[in-house]
Amino acid sequence: MAFVFSQTREIEAANEKYAAAFTKGDLALPPARKVAIVACMDARLDPAKALGLQEGDAHVIRNAGGRAIEAIRSLIISQQLLGTREIVLVHHTDCGMLTFSDESIRQKVRSELGQDADHIAFLPFTDLEASIVDDVKLLENHPLLIDVPITGYIYDVKTGNITKVQRV
Repeated sequence: MAFVFSQTREIEAANEKYAAAFTKGDLALPPARKVAIVACMDARLDPAKALGLQEGDAHVIRNAGGRAIEAIRSLIISQQLLGTREIVLVHHTDCGMLTFSDESIRQKVRSELGQDADHIAFLPFTDLEASIVDDVKLLENHPLLIDVPITGYIYDVKTGNITKVQRV
């Protein structure tokens, strides 16, 4: 598969500029604020900017939908080896995970790639608030995670505001 255009030149140039002014090479390995953020990979959400984080403050774990189940491995490492003692989940409005079903994406993979993706749970959801509540519960009840404060938010892609999701 050939790509018509690649971002690598721009990325490399931007990194040269960033590295030339880089002054944070002495940051400690554990995150200073002892928090792990699980957020959606959506390009409209920059967890560091939205949550007031700097390099070294937090572990930021991103995946499609910001789903907790996909972050378990990273959260265990974050807690057990690097001392995080709080988890923050961030899902967002206008999320692509609201737009498809497991079966529709499996069909797309079959149609476009001729491959079977039936063994993959893509984890779409139909209710944004419920997805946060479900993920908080999953983390609270996971036997391999330490009992720490877990808070869920919905980030509004139109305003930049976060809204705390209350548990039911």
